Amino acid sequence: MPLSAEQRQWLQQAVSLVDEGRMRAFNRAITDIHSPTGAEREASEWLVAHMRDIGLDAFYQPLDERSGNAVGRLRGSGGPSLLLYAPIDTHLRADPDEDVPWVGPELRPDMLPKAYIADNGDVIGLGAANPKGMVTALTEAVRCVRLAGVPLRGELILAFAGGGMPVMPAPGEPRRNHGLSSGVIYMLTHGVAADFAIICKPGWAAAWEEVGLCWFKVTVRGQMGYAGMTRTFPNFRNAVVHAAMFVLALEEWLPKYQARNTSGLCAPQGAIAAIRGGWPHKPAFSSAAAEVYIDLRCNPRTPPAEVKAQFAAAIDDILHRHPELRLDWEMTAAYPGSYTDPDNWIVQSAMRGWEFVEGTTHQALTGTSGQTDASALRHLGIPTVRIGYPPVPTVPPAWQGFGGLGVSHIPNLAKVSRAIIYAIIDTCTRSRGEVGLV
Repeated sequence: MPLSAEQRQWLQQAVSLVDEGRMRAFNRAITDIHSPTGAEREASEWLVAHMRDIGLDAFYQPLDERSGNAVGRLRGSGGPSLLLYAPIDTHLRADPDEDVPWVGPELRPDMLPKAYIADNGDVIGLGAANPKGMVTALTEAVRCVRLAGVPLRGELILAFAGGGMPVMPAPGEPRRNHGLSSGVIYMLTHGVAADFAIICKPGWAAAWEEVGLCWFKVTVRGQMGYAGMTRTFPNFRNAVVHAAMFVLALEEWLPKYQARNTSGLCAPQGAIAAIRGGWPHKPAFSSAAAEVYIDLRCNPRTPPAEVKAQFAAAIDDILHRHPELRLDWEMTAAYPGSYTDPDNWIVQSAMRGWEFVEGTTHQALTGTSGQTDASALRHLGIPTVRIGYPPVPTVPPAWQGFGGLGVSHIPNLAKVSRAIIYAIIDTCTRSRGEVGLV
């Protein structure tokens, strides 16, 4: 449905107010506030204050003494409501004792919550791009819509939650309820609701479905041994060696899993992510067990129970081919994928916003395997579309890879803001009937 002449006038006024300098300063400020999963309170409270400064009715929603969400509203007059959402927590704690050497030999600048602006204008710091670039893009879109005086008929909600990263609390953490979308689930079950939602995460296209995830722990069993005697025992079972055998066999199966479960926009991958076994401080004694941790992504059309059955079949096949292995396993987390009908209003509106920015027909991204809070939004009843920034063109070669998601290219974020502004005006200045609601 095209915009009216009046809506197009509001659109042009609002997008003309997008200010990359302001976005850069905001992005640096929020990146400078450390917000690892389960410790987002300071960042969320700062966002509440900022939302109030730009004219929103905002409040802090605590989950516990260290974690909480930020929610702001622009009230409407009875039209369709729209939730703009991004998580606020980062995937690293930036603690050398916890993160090094697993992130590399040291914590790089893009892995530290000490933000700075590079000579080329990029913001550098832990999470500067994801999630805090997304927070920046959404906040700027709402600021411009309000400053332009767009007469909203539907309520516009700007919200950021903790606990969004696909993590579990670290060993020894007494609070066991953070991660795997804990913050947004709390938010939606405690009074925040909307007719539609847009989640900002990386990927410059409108996406109407995402994968979920299933986590598995496999314990490979062996015998406790002593380095001076293991070769003297016939058929001695070294759990570490057998774990290596298992890992290679499972790695051979993972591409077959992906091929079997690819459909729609999703090509769910799997990863062998961690191995634990033995006593590093006394290698003279070999361990009787080694644990292997696996993340399998699941297509929206493949429920976790089916993923579990496929994994079980793979384990049975590996044991058949390697009868010397002894192991047991369990599923430790399950988070189903999700889907919104691509003909839904909000998906089509986001596509129109993308086309407004790019000046060409929307092209969907396929082969995706990233899990987000979009599943929680959809499973709790809100039709949701995902949109985010294009690949960052200025990441230094030595920083290529996942890293700290800490190189934020402001021109990319401004594109996202303009597409979001379009979707806000396209949705929240109409009647409920115009967008297919009762």
